[in-house]
Amino acid sequence: MKSSFLLAFLTVYFLLGDGFAMAQSAHNPIIHADVPDVAMIRVGDTYYMSSTTMHMSPGLPIMKSKDLVNWQLVSYAYDTLAQVDALTLSHGKNAYGRGSWASSFRHHQGKFYVTTFAQTTGKTYIFSTRNIENDPWEMVSFGPSYHDHSLFFDDDGRTYLIYGAGKIKLVELNTDASGIKPGTTEQVLIENASLPSGTQGGLAAEGSQMFKVQGKYYLFHISWPRGGMRTVIIHRADKITGPYEGRVALQDQGVAQGGLIDTPDGKWYAYLFQDSGGVGRIPYLVPVVWEDGWPVLGTDGKVPATLPLPKNQSLIPGLVASDEFSRKKGQASLPLVWQWNHNPDNALWSLQERKGYLRLKTGRIDSSLVAARNTLTQRTIGPECTGHTLLDVSGMKKGDRAGLCLLQKNYGWVGVSVENGIRKIELVTADSKNSASVPLTQNRVYLKAQCDFKDRKDIAQFFYSLDNKTWHAIGAPMKMPYTLPHFMGYRFGLFAFATKETGGNADFDFFHLNTGLR
Repeated sequence: MKSSFLLAFLTVYFLLGDGFAMAQSAHNPIIHADVPDVAMIRVGDTYYMSSTTMHMSPGLPIMKSKDLVNWQLVSYAYDTLAQVDALTLSHGKNAYGRGSWASSFRHHQGKFYVTTFAQTTGKTYIFSTRNIENDPWEMVSFGPSYHDHSLFFDDDGRTYLIYGAGKIKLVELNTDASGIKPGTTEQVLIENASLPSGTQGGLAAEGSQMFKVQGKYYLFHISWPRGGMRTVIIHRADKITGPYEGRVALQDQGVAQGGLIDTPDGKWYAYLFQDSGGVGRIPYLVPVVWEDGWPVLGTDGKVPATLPLPKNQSLIPGLVASDEFSRKKGQASLPLVWQWNHNPDNALWSLQERKGYLRLKTGRIDSSLVAARNTLTQRTIGPECTGHTLLDVSGMKKGDRAGLCLLQKNYGWVGVSVENGIRKIELVTADSKNSASVPLTQNRVYLKAQCDFKDRKDIAQFFYSLDNKTWHAIGAPMKMPYTLPHFMGYRFGLFAFATKETGGNADFDFFHLNTGLR
């Protein structure tokens, strides 16, 4: 009997021990939010990461971490990329799904470099600074727009861009990465980088990221064979110019595109991401071991659910956050969690005109949410989240629309419209199939949007309240599919636009973001 008791005790002990260990370890995805096209570096004991936010401003976000798992926004490489019609939503043009794409990140001779490219402008951009958190980024740009390039400083003092899709090429830069080296010509490194995946068609190998480890060059790519899944391909060479030999490095759950990072104690990981429906493209870490001079990704070729790294903390407030819109006199800045949909018109928003409120003012006539400037956004997060605001409509004019949206091509919003002196609380969706309205007879209304990304449900529900106590669902639940025209996960947005006359305004008292469906 004593032995049975001891056996039961030890079983419970070890089960609890395993559970405790799992609770203390990190889990994949490391970030359940839209942080795609990741590039990562380590400087001492601090990690830095850049990502893609395309048509958003400011753009090219920079994050830092001490443990590879928990990240906070610390900078953007630029406020606005360029003042062209597509980026200012002018003359019927837009940059949805375009703007700046996949970045490259380096630290070289005490200086940080982050790069991107934009089909919207036809240029390649290289930003540099010596202090990511306190100094501005200096920018140089040149043509053409080098697709999915990787900036690489070699040990011999030469500097390169590796770029392309399918056919991977190399071009030499000036040593300080200020432009193309005069007299240089591009060189083909790999004629068909997709070949190791074994099939033709689908997404050609792209997303170049170059690394040099113990004298060998390793070039990471993603391919997506027709009928298959997103796949990590690695090519290896003894010289940067090749010849290169390639192999499939990971083919599991569609987790792909990224590169290598090491820890101060000598461990290695691959940073990658996965397409995850409406919430967007979400980052993963995969352990790496070295065998016969090759990085071997995963645990028995699979992406592990847990990692021997510190526990994931909330994404709030490091990557997303609530905002009371209260600022001291003279302060007019927004926290880094916020990005404008396209370039803002800074004359048409204020944190000072009404104390404790974000005021969005109308300055032109627009036909819909996706055509309107000055929609202020931040990421939704998984597996569930809720955004909540208080809107004061007393400054709205005839034809104005204002409220809380979930922004993507198949958007939806709950807000207030004014027609013929009558105010209505409305639900509006991009396809016009899910709509509803109720009269509004007061100046203030509470609005809420719930997002359920659990198990890729990708369902949103909108609500309103007149007293912040009793909430009413409005309209049917809305499906949130990920679409390529916007190429971005759904975002919460605060908006105001005019459809008939300008000069109106909408005041937002706060924006509260919570995990779960609250």
